[in-house]
Amino acid sequence: MSISNPPDVQRLPSHTPTCMGCGPDNPHGLHLSVFRRGEEVYADVTFDERHVGAPGLAHGGAIAAACDDLFGFTLWIAGTPAVTRRLTVEYLQPVPLHDAHRIAARITERNGRAIHVTGAGIGADGVMRFTAEAVFIAVEVGHFAAHGDIKGFGELFAELVRRADNGAHQQEVQ
Repeated sequence: MSISNPPDVQRLPSHTPTCMGCGPDNPHGLHLSVFRRGEEVYADVTFDERHVGAPGLAHGGAIAAACDDLFGFTLWIAGTPAVTRRLTVEYLQPVPLHDAHRIAARITERNGRAIHVTGAGIGADGVMRFTAEAVFIAVEVGHFAAHGDIKGFGELFAELVRRADNGAHQQEVQ
């Protein structure tokens, strides 16, 4: 499956260079290239021998990891850092190795700090192989800073830090 990108599609930067889902420098990662189009994010993924479960099929954990990572890109839409509280994957059909699958996701509800996300994985043959739902909880940027240096966390956190700093500055002025 190849991605044709209409003019309104934006490629999003990886979470970090070594992120297991989208990091280009992680030799064991999924190497997702994630795109945003309006209120949806999507990526194409091809599972290989690094992700094997049953012979010839992707491991359910690898599929869940791909969903979790992609769902994390809805933060560009929500405009806030968040963490996964719950992720549920429904495996509808076997997911063969070496076949491209497009995973797409969108925010379906926002209730206070809870951000509800749903998505699906569809094979190049048009067959829906899995669906997933998640709840993310919005957190302050400091949540991540408590666990490591967020300077390397990429463009999203830099933007969110700028927004938080501007909000704090505006409150001081008032």
